[in-house]
Amino acid sequence: MDTKKSIAEVGLDDIVNAGLSVEEARQFYSVLKEAIGAAASSGPREVWREVVGRRVLKPWHPHRIHQLVYYSVYAHLDASIKGPPLYWFPSLYQAKRSNLGSAMEIHGPKLLGTSYKDPITSFSLFHKFSVQHPEVYWSIALKELPLVFREEPRCILDTSDKSKHGGTWLPGAVLNIAECCLLPSSHPRKGDDNVAIVWRDESDDSILNHMTLKEVREQVMLVANALDAMFTKGDAIAIDMPMTVSAVIIYLAIVLAGFVVVSIADSFAPKEIATRLRVSNAKGIFTQDFILRGGRKFPLYSRVVEANPCKAIVIPVIGDNVGIQLRKQDVSWKEFLSSVSHLPRPNFYSPVYQPVDAITNILFSSGTTGEPKAIVWTQLSPMRCASEAWSQIDARVGDVYCWPTNLGWVMGPILLYSCFLTGATLALFHGSPLGRGFGKFVQDAGVTVLGTVPSLVKAWKSTDCMEGLNWTKIKTFCSTGEASNVDDDLWLSSKSYYSPIIECCGGTELASSYIQGSLLQPQAFGAFSSASMATGFVILDETGVPYPDDQPCVGEVGLFPIYLGATDRLLNADHEDIYFKGMPSFNGRPLRRHGDILKRTVGGYFIVQGRADDTMNLGGIKTSSIEIERVCDRADESIMETAAVSVSPVNGGPELLAIFVVLKKGFTGEPDKLKTKFSKTIQSNLNPLFKVSFVKIVPEFPRTASNKLLRRVLRDQIKHELSVRSKI
Repeated sequence: MDTKKSIAEVGLDDIVNAGLSVEEARQFYSVLKEAIGAAASSGPREVWREVVGRRVLKPWHPHRIHQLVYYSVYAHLDASIKGPPLYWFPSLYQAKRSNLGSAMEIHGPKLLGTSYKDPITSFSLFHKFSVQHPEVYWSIALKELPLVFREEPRCILDTSDKSKHGGTWLPGAVLNIAECCLLPSSHPRKGDDNVAIVWRDESDDSILNHMTLKEVREQVMLVANALDAMFTKGDAIAIDMPMTVSAVIIYLAIVLAGFVVVSIADSFAPKEIATRLRVSNAKGIFTQDFILRGGRKFPLYSRVVEANPCKAIVIPVIGDNVGIQLRKQDVSWKEFLSSVSHLPRPNFYSPVYQPVDAITNILFSSGTTGEPKAIVWTQLSPMRCASEAWSQIDARVGDVYCWPTNLGWVMGPILLYSCFLTGATLALFHGSPLGRGFGKFVQDAGVTVLGTVPSLVKAWKSTDCMEGLNWTKIKTFCSTGEASNVDDDLWLSSKSYYSPIIECCGGTELASSYIQGSLLQPQAFGAFSSASMATGFVILDETGVPYPDDQPCVGEVGLFPIYLGATDRLLNADHEDIYFKGMPSFNGRPLRRHGDILKRTVGGYFIVQGRADDTMNLGGIKTSSIEIERVCDRADESIMETAAVSVSPVNGGPELLAIFVVLKKGFTGEPDKLKTKFSKTIQSNLNPLFKVSFVKIVPEFPRTASNKLLRRVLRDQIKHELSVRSKI
């Protein structure tokens, strides 16, 4: 719904047409008018704040009601002058009690002097200080994590070696980051009896399973002992299985015992598994016999066998025994654990302590343009991602943190460390997150922090599968992986009385997000409100010159290289070439390449416009796929999602704009009619010179295993069709 009516013009009939009965509409209209009247003279943001603050809109109201109010409140907001519509506003009470806000109240007056006012007013100043003095910020932030050093670092940051663009962090430190996850701690206050993991199997939606920190530690130490009996210290050991309780225990055990985790997504084909095993030189692999999804069994062990690793440890998905014949060199989970049953204390293990820059995990890029990059995580990487959970998401003891993901992708290890190092409970659903079963688990487990990817939210919204569930315990949503859709985010946030959605954008090689939302700033749907703490970047124009920090602009982002947790090496590629070669310098140091095209709005919000290779030139004007898709997604009610690409004509000439469309279930569409609608909405909302040349309706979009849209494949399809047409 995209209304042109202002909120003052919305009448009783509009509310009835949006899905409420006449009696409900009368009551709603009365409460709405009171809220509007209380802030009408102050502007649309204050009106929306009043509407949300009075809880005029309920999670169970039809989505069309939420659309009607939100879009009519902001119907006449000129974002080019006022900045983007805001939907969430922090209160000073909340801000001062947040993790970061509390730290600012303690350290802000000392570091900023009389310039410090409060966590909201002074957030930008404090952030700027964290970028200019990262060693000071990290000395504060790292003390908020339960880090136990076997040998203390000589300092926080050493920048004397100019060959290391990012400096040397915590030099001399020796520890085991898995041990830090598993020990009870008074800060945060996580005790042995605290629930560390809560989970549910898809096959039984009535049982919630719990494991305390002590129980997790004992299981991890048992597995660590079994690892020592089978492998040699320092070996790389792969995990190719869903993110289950067993997978989490195996991950922590590998790190605790001084081995290296090799992360492989459970969706990969044998060839992709084999590539990752070869590049990492893995000596073994943990996997399952099958994967259960939606009541169906999907083979996993057989794919691993086809990839031909040297040894596999196979966990049964049902019961105690694997449901498949194993090769001679492979062992079942039961056999693996029984190898240490003779030990007097199989549940006790002395951690292997290593330097802070020792490799603990090998992860991989998507590999959409060739062999995937083998990205190494050291013990610094978990510190980075957990500190962001502390500062940006406000994760803490008492929270229940759920994010459907996999240890094969960066969000898996990020989620694991974010929970165990902040004291939050890790919530795992052993099944598909697409259906109502997952939503019921979120409700029953009392999830307070729910992570998503935009395509998942789109599926929930379009199928209406979460109708009737209570998600009001959720205090914060998170989103990453691709650009968010404003209307989908409106739907999601409304399920918990408009809790904030913390947008996150970063990378495996950063172990974190370089831009995020902040709970100390107002939030706009689909936008990022700030760089993450201690992160600096500039937006570059086409000649590589940075735009001024306060200027609205669009360009490629260049990261400041002083970045705790970011990689300084790759196993199968030249780190220098990929991240630094050809980048301009700023303040005497070369900028780090990331590849995002970033838009800075009026008011200082950020919108990712896609990757550098997803930009297009239409009529001499540079724009991005995502910018066009945001407009086209709302051009017609039949549209599920769109993908925009541009191609050059076979015989040369200006780039042509093509729109691919996936329709909602039950809808049909005509490409020519959609082409007219797309052209009209693009010309009225973006640029009157832009013209749509092709529209193609497809059943689904090609995506990577991590769910990122492959516009390159769609671009190749259009190129091929144009080539064929030119020969006819």
